[in-house]
Amino acid sequence: MSRQMLRITLEEKNEVVVLKLEGRLAGPWAAELGRLWEEKASTVAQKEVSLDLRGTTFADADGIRILKTIYSQTDATFLTGTPWAQYIATEVAGSSFQEAGAEV
Repeated sequence: MSRQMLRITLEEKNEVVVLKLEGRLAGPWAAELGRLWEEKASTVAQKEVSLDLRGTTFADADGIRILKTIYSQTDATFLTGTPWAQYIATEVAGSSFQEAGAEV
């Protein structure tokens, strides 16, 4: 995968939805995540949502804004594994950031 791209994987399980982001959450890719969220929010937001940021390498202001929207609508948990992913989660959730376990 190119360093300039974002892979978005939406994995729906019985009670949990995992939104896995890999790459750069910026520019048109942030807009694509926003479009996907608008399309899926009504059905996905009723489940427990987990944002997997372990593969995220960058997020611009638009990317952070979209993540804040998702977080505010779902009170999502975060999967982080790097200082960068933890930084993004803290920017999104503020002082309420708490990392979820590695297993979802």
